[in-house]
Amino acid sequence: MGIINRLKKIIPKSCGGVYVPNRKYTKELRSVQMPCPPYVVLPMKQHIGSECEPIVKVNDKVKIGQLIAKDTSKVCAPIHASISGRISKIEKFLMPNGLFTTAVTIESDGMMKFDEHIVPPKIKSREDLIKAAKDCGLVGLGGAGFPTHAKLDFNENTPVDTFIVNAAECEPYITSDNRTILEKTEDIIRGIDLIKNLLKVKRAIISIEKNKPYAIEQLKYTISKMDVDIELVQMRTKYPNGAEKILIKTCTGREIPFGRRAAEFGCMVMNVSTVAALYNYVETGIPLISRVITVDGSAIKDPKNIRVPIGTPIKEIINFCGGYKNAAKKILMGGPMMGLTVCSDDVPILKQNNAILAFDEKDAAMQEASPCIRCGRCVESCPLKLLPYALEQNFESKDAEALNILNINTCMECGCCAYSCPAHRPLVQSIRLGKAFIKKQNM
Repeated sequence: MGIINRLKKIIPKSCGGVYVPNRKYTKELRSVQMPCPPYVVLPMKQHIGSECEPIVKVNDKVKIGQLIAKDTSKVCAPIHASISGRISKIEKFLMPNGLFTTAVTIESDGMMKFDEHIVPPKIKSREDLIKAAKDCGLVGLGGAGFPTHAKLDFNENTPVDTFIVNAAECEPYITSDNRTILEKTEDIIRGIDLIKNLLKVKRAIISIEKNKPYAIEQLKYTISKMDVDIELVQMRTKYPNGAEKILIKTCTGREIPFGRRAAEFGCMVMNVSTVAALYNYVETGIPLISRVITVDGSAIKDPKNIRVPIGTPIKEIINFCGGYKNAAKKILMGGPMMGLTVCSDDVPILKQNNAILAFDEKDAAMQEASPCIRCGRCVESCPLKLLPYALEQNFESKDAEALNILNINTCMECGCCAYSCPAHRPLVQSIRLGKAFIKKQNM
């Protein structure tokens, strides 16, 4: 225990983070609509929280926007059909994170007919806005997947005074948020203003990295033209600026302690594409049935930003991008820092997926790990001031008490430690397994 107490005192002076190559090759490529895929697979757990319950049966016919799965708890988001067609399967499905859930497969009828019951919601109050976010099936589109209605439904006695819109998009390759800003600027500004006014939040901020000059100018112009009270905070280009606690610290100076929520410290953070999707639902009544993703990487023939129906298999998306120019040795859902590797391109796009990256053998090659040299670079780079090398060591020794003391569950698995490690230690993998070990010990 004496060693652990000494470790806890070794806190870096800086807030950590790393400088990663941007590789935003698709930043100037306008998003294009993908044609209807032959089928979609819709897992019942596309969010943080509990699994949805299907309300359809095999052979039922459905239309776009029709509710096919209802929420089962407050932290849950309903799911809607993203294409029209027939329910062909309802079966167990292995998710990219290794967990099983139920999934509904819809075979396309090629008609792409919308549900005739779709109408824009009437939004006049805070309660109306929260209900709209829920009925939309909206979750955080930046990767976390937290149900939006649950985030908006903070206790009215909680003094939330600052609404931060996350437009950082700090992972390499990904440009889907950037394209949303450029293509849906007025929707974003109107959505921010609507949320700010109905939730009675005093301050609204858009936080964006300086490597997006066109998006910054577009936001400045639109905010001025629409004469709304929204601040624009430009951050230096450093990963992981988009992390909630980093954004809050940058924009307000407030620090969120371990185990505490942002709302307790007067802040609410939403991804910029999430705001655009919510406003689209308010205007049209069309729920979350599609999203913009970036498709890139050394194995992709024709990289693009694409609007795809939720549930579209990755292989169909890559075919739309001209297929593979080289054999894909690694496919990621998300960015190279926090994305999940998938074992097959049969896996479907989920609500919270903002990119598909496919790499050839050269770019996918892993460097062999060597023993830790105690250089401390992982500690310096950790934005949450954790001790990654100590977490790895105590996971290997199966010391649950030490892992808890070192706040292993606080780690957001951003990958800064592994990226900066000269010994190429699998720190993120060890921490992820350590979390699972702790959870099992507490059962």
